[in-house]
Amino acid sequence: MDYSEYLKLYNNLNRPEDMKKFLDQGYDARLLGTLYTQKVSRCVKKNYGRIARHSRDMLRSWNKGKSICEIADFYDFPPMLTAMLIFREDGTGKKAFWTYVRDPSLLESPQTARELTEAAERDLVYSPQANEVQKERGQWGERLLWNWLDAQGVEYKTEDDERGEDGYVGGKTPDCLLACPMEFEGKKICWIESKASFGDDIEFRYNRAHQLIPYTELFGPGMVIYWTGHLDELKSPDPAIILEDIGILQKQLKPWHGDEDQTE
Repeated sequence: MDYSEYLKLYNNLNRPEDMKKFLDQGYDARLLGTLYTQKVSRCVKKNYGRIARHSRDMLRSWNKGKSICEIADFYDFPPMLTAMLIFREDGTGKKAFWTYVRDPSLLESPQTARELTEAAERDLVYSPQANEVQKERGQWGERLLWNWLDAQGVEYKTEDDERGEDGYVGGKTPDCLLACPMEFEGKKICWIESKASFGDDIEFRYNRAHQLIPYTELFGPGMVIYWTGHLDELKSPDPAIILEDIGILQKQLKPWHGDEDQTE
């Protein structure tokens, strides 16, 4: 995706309802959901401390009759996190709060139960339902990767396979560790990481520092696939890390025969 199109989407995905107009324009729902989730998560990370300092004001407004979602809209903050700040300020622990989120009927007040249910329905990033959607998106990407490798007869170990092996001592594990090195467009790869996120500069820098570089140090060169896409301008500064998107499904791996055979 070129940068101007990315900015058009990213800058205009501010509310859940903003996704509908882009869906009507033919954009993929997973792409829009991914961009919206990344934007909200980054805003929360940046602003959480500042917003949390208003938790007493939030509780006061709630006690005066403002709903959780109205307060969330006022502070431009996710409804679930707004509810958590209000409940915490009112003396409810974090564990108890999420128990109420999963089963609002446990609350004594039917009105509070309705508000918490509404907050969960409106929150596309931090609600239990949102977590399931994000989990499904990750599993979707992994299935695409496994099916692509299986169709070519490429042997590999999944992250679960690696963790289940005798002698596993923990540490970083890629989604697919190839049984033997393979060639992709003239380059050697030993592992593949599946990402259901969108590859922009922020996402790639984080992934590179926390996962991809450690993988190269442990296993050699590899590839990261951003299934919902990445910026056309995004380039890996590391020759040992290849960037790809869903277009990988139209390409194939070849057996790696060693550096001496790659000079033709």
